[in-house]
Amino acid sequence: MNENIEKIILSCEAELYDFETVTENGRKIFRIYITCDDGVTLEKCEEISKIISPIFDLNPPVQGQYFLEVSSLGIERTLKLPKHFKASVGSKVKIKLNEGGSLQGVIMDANDDGVEIDEQFINYSNINKAKTYFEW
Repeated sequence: MNENIEKIILSCEAELYDFETVTENGRKIFRIYITCDDGVTLEKCEEISKIISPIFDLNPPVQGQYFLEVSSLGIERTLKLPKHFKASVGSKVKIKLNEGGSLQGVIMDANDDGVEIDEQFINYSNINKAKTYFEW
């Protein structure tokens, strides 16, 4: 993602969390996830979308026709970076390991090298996928 886009999001008092390209109902969507200290509002998403959209008209983030969405993370979110794990201490998480196993538990601690799940330390290099989850 362009550094300028990150700066624009920061100037709107939000932070870029992640982005993805997905296809839903036959439509390609470029989705930007943001966080805010005081929570993400519809107005904040709209503000950022209005600023970024003309930039993407000149320099599209993906090939072909797409729809731009700016969104909050939601209750369940993908964890990719150390800062994602650090911000999720206390949350329930499901992890798929590179060697094929999986585990779930509560994030007890996280640092720049890995994450502690229920007293078991896992290096980020051993994690294939991680996502928080909410039990209803």
